[in-house]
Amino acid sequence: MTFTELGLSEGILEGLSHMNFDKATPIQEQAIPIIMSGSDLIACAQTGTGKTAAYILPTLDALSKKPGKGTKVLIVCPTRELAVQIDQQIMGFAYFMGIHSIPIYGGGDGSEWEQQKTALTNGADIIVATPGKLISYINLGHFDFSNITHFILDEADRMMDMGFRDDITKIAKVLPAKRQNLMFSATMPEKIRKLIKEIMHEPKQVNLALSKPAEGVLQAAYLVNDQQKSALLVHLLKEKPFLDKVIVFTSTKSKVHDIERALRVQKFNSGAISSDFAQNEREEVMMKFASGKINILVATDVISRGIDIKNINLIINYDVPPNAEDYVHRVGRTARADASGLAITFINEKDMRSFASIESLIDSEIYKMNIP
Repeated sequence: MTFTELGLSEGILEGLSHMNFDKATPIQEQAIPIIMSGSDLIACAQTGTGKTAAYILPTLDALSKKPGKGTKVLIVCPTRELAVQIDQQIMGFAYFMGIHSIPIYGGGDGSEWEQQKTALTNGADIIVATPGKLISYINLGHFDFSNITHFILDEADRMMDMGFRDDITKIAKVLPAKRQNLMFSATMPEKIRKLIKEIMHEPKQVNLALSKPAEGVLQAAYLVNDQQKSALLVHLLKEKPFLDKVIVFTSTKSKVHDIERALRVQKFNSGAISSDFAQNEREEVMMKFASGKINILVATDVISRGIDIKNINLIINYDVPPNAEDYVHRVGRTARADASGLAITFINEKDMRSFASIESLIDSEIYKMNIP
């Protein structure tokens, strides 16, 4: 189905055309008509499915039909990186519409404070915020909620996992009772279902959650001991110099630093991200990676969800992730939008049981190799 067939306004269609978007993804095809009807919606969908546009486009359509002063749309998401990414997508889609948004987040150097405060006071059309920072502004009285018509939670399950349950409830309580609520989540655990009962009104549901990596991902694993991993990583990266972008995932912050340091010694064009990095440092590294200034990124699971960067050809799991679902999120960084990609996992003896649970989740046995 094309976006024209979905009945979106001309300004949005012009922005989509400018960005070379024509056909809707399955989540967009199902969610957009429900949102445009005014119903509350629960959408179970992973990143890489086009879920962000699935709520941005009909929300922009609603704003274009009922313009007015003040903030109309509040989007809450778990991390600064995702807030910035959502804001950038809004700017692209709304380029020809005169609708403005601003991301609200913490962890910066303080220079954003006045800009964010001014936007909240004057009422940018759309606010994209992390829960903790938004609560800070609410407590200071800098947010006028009276005009909010759309309340959107993106990656709701991840916000629950990060301990933002009470913050989200507090935010919902200060919003106008008459509003449209939209929730997007990769999974639907019991704590999400309880939240739905508290803040939503007779929501409709779309379920496109995936428990498997995309079909375009070729998966393989190497059986190694810990002492062999570094040499194997270097070998694989030198063997595939044509790769556009590579992410090396590891489960600990200390390993991120060790691996990235070893890659720099080998003259690889690499960068690193973990929760040890300041937010502005993480953002700078992500911008370099997205633009191609660096082509190898070593990271913890802090970037395994919600980050949509094109042309990631290879994912290397330096160690087996602690949860099977984390594997699907890591591998989901490649083969996006029907592209192809390769995912390689290093397995040692103590990881065999954890890896078996991954194979059980994705209902597939992953091809295993000995080191070359």
